[in-house]
Amino acid sequence: MSATIAIVGRPNVGKSTLFNRLVGKKLALVDDQPGVTRDRREGEASLGHLRFTVIDTAGLEEADKDSLAGRMRAQTQTAIDQADVILFMIDARLGLTPMDQPFADLVRRSGKPVILLANKAEGNKGKDGVMEAYSLGLGDPVPFSAEHGEGTSDLLEALAPYVDDEPEEDEEEAWADVPADAPSDEDVDPNRPVRVTIIGRPNAGKSTLVNRMIGEERLLTGPEAGITRDTISVEWEWRGRPVKLFDTAGMRKRARIDEKLEKLAVADSLRAIRFAEVVVVLLDATIPCEKQELTLADLTEREGRAVVIGLNKWDLV
Repeated sequence: MSATIAIVGRPNVGKSTLFNRLVGKKLALVDDQPGVTRDRREGEASLGHLRFTVIDTAGLEEADKDSLAGRMRAQTQTAIDQADVILFMIDARLGLTPMDQPFADLVRRSGKPVILLANKAEGNKGKDGVMEAYSLGLGDPVPFSAEHGEGTSDLLEALAPYVDDEPEEDEEEAWADVPADAPSDEDVDPNRPVRVTIIGRPNAGKSTLVNRMIGEERLLTGPEAGITRDTISVEWEWRGRPVKLFDTAGMRKRARIDEKLEKLAVADSLRAIRFAEVVVVLLDATIPCEKQELTLADLTEREGRAVVIGLNKWDLV
């Protein structure tokens, strides 16, 4: 059984960039804006001869437990509880901030092995930050650059005692976290998971539906519109058949989309549509159907995918 490693730290220290580097694909959205990641995301990672599961998490922040930031922190705490090893990441260029010490105490109290990663230490930019990191009491910091790949051998050496050597499995690569090119009919494995993507406008209840289907609060939900940003996949089983569910960011009319981050999220959702086998277009029964939903259903049909129309919040009508 492979080890599970959670990447933890305050917002904008480079956790998602490291996640993408370890899994070898741009699965997680990355932007200079802090707080891009909200849900925890899992992926099959490799570093040298090591194979393990890695979890990308939301940036840790002090917040009321019922607020959005508080619910994001609860997701991160779940990742810490599930992990065998914790990669605690800081921004070496910026140095330590008042937020780093209490969160370092949090991961220390978990009782799990902690590797201190001083990211953004390329060149000589992060030398002072690396030295400051000793004061966290988490052992020797590993100077690293997730963006440029510097320090990879040092990270490999730090992880080796906790991760078993495992051979690569080609079948896992074919069905990675983000939809890949659809196989030909000759290559279809009847035992592989059916890919089901759930799409719709913001706040239609897509994440709530996925949580209900799998029977746990796996995805972040709440009254705020646009909580989901990344396309997140979760495993499910229906009547003995494996299913991979993809929760996507809500999609608004193109004319209303002006932020770069929302454009990236929508592009991620459209990719999930193109490489799914079944697409659920989830409607909000309390809001009249608009052209946007018809456009999404039409796109799905033109891509040759099975279309399921879901009518959520029917109890409120």
